[in-house]
Amino acid sequence: MPFREPENAANPVRSGGVLSLWSRSGELKSKPLSELSHVTGASRGAGCSAQFGWYRGYYSRPMERSVGRLFSSHFIIFYWEDPMKELAKQYDPSQVEDRIYQFWLDGGYFHTKADPDKKPYTIVMPPPNVTGQLHMGHAVDNTMQDILIRTKRMQGYAALWVPGTDHASIATEAKIVEAMKQEGLTKEDLGREKFLERAWDWKKTYGGRIVSQLKKMGSSCDWDRERFTMDEGCNKAVKEVFVNLYNKGLIYRGERIINWCPHCLTSISDAEVEYEDQQGHFWHLRYPFADGSGYINLATTRPETLLGDTAVAVNPNDERYKDLVGKMLILPLVHREIPLIADEYVDMEFGTGVVKITPAHDPNDFEVGLRHDLPVLNVLTEDAKIVDEYEKYAGCHFRNQ
Repeated sequence: MPFREPENAANPVRSGGVLSLWSRSGELKSKPLSELSHVTGASRGAGCSAQFGWYRGYYSRPMERSVGRLFSSHFIIFYWEDPMKELAKQYDPSQVEDRIYQFWLDGGYFHTKADPDKKPYTIVMPPPNVTGQLHMGHAVDNTMQDILIRTKRMQGYAALWVPGTDHASIATEAKIVEAMKQEGLTKEDLGREKFLERAWDWKKTYGGRIVSQLKKMGSSCDWDRERFTMDEGCNKAVKEVFVNLYNKGLIYRGERIINWCPHCLTSISDAEVEYEDQQGHFWHLRYPFADGSGYINLATTRPETLLGDTAVAVNPNDERYKDLVGKMLILPLVHREIPLIADEYVDMEFGTGVVKITPAHDPNDFEVGLRHDLPVLNVLTEDAKIVDEYEKYAGCHFRNQ
């Protein structure tokens, strides 16, 4: 960094100027020049030529080394501050933060090497998705990580903070498809290769934006080790671990209830589901007993899931239905026999206190089904149409009412 000469170079001590120095750890130390009258003598003793005198000595490299010794550290930047100069009324981060962060990067102060004499301390950043930009949650989380890594670095650990971004394929695909709609395009219009080109362009744009935002926050990551989850090395590592776990019998395939997108024809994570409240209705249904002894009333907000019912449940403490538990019911429309079971999941105070159980539709129903060993009937195709087994309704689109 170039040294800035003070305007009052002729007599810096009498002017009341300030000498400021930064250490490699980022620590700022300042002293008024009037307190540094003894530095000249000390500098001579430290082997620094006295020919630089007062002013020349404070900004020349020989004196930089000797002043650094006096401050008991390895100082690498110092400049003059004129106390008579009026400070800006508002803080302008663009005048300070970018310059300081670039200095940190140029100096390699976030880069960590294996050191057998130091205890390692490593944080792998939970990689943000390249679906857009960082939000306040990212800011809070990364600030906490930065506090930890800087603390350990100053405590003498070999502190490493590995940054990266996540391809988040399904969520990213949805964003790209949505953007393509604005252009009147679909994935089918582009084809696989052209769509992948769009996906990589998206990653370049938004992945770069996320990295830029992390740097704006001052994140002290080792950017030499930055990773993207689709990098060849990461991809190979994931495959290797998966195959090894599978060969050890630690990975298996089972039936679980999942979030399914009938448009993308793929499962999606809970984090990618957006919920919204809708005005609903209670639909009151009668499920007759198989022995002809009457029927039981229940109320539901989701009558369209009836085809997948495999039981009806009541609370075991509900005196109204205690004697009916274990009896068989006839499922309306389908005429399939299903049991009346007792489970504490049922809220006695809600509706009629009777709940139809559809394990393939609702997460809570799925858990009830596991406890009572109920069959899980998938009545929908991958594109959300009723399956052929129900001839009267086959091919009908299933949708929320």
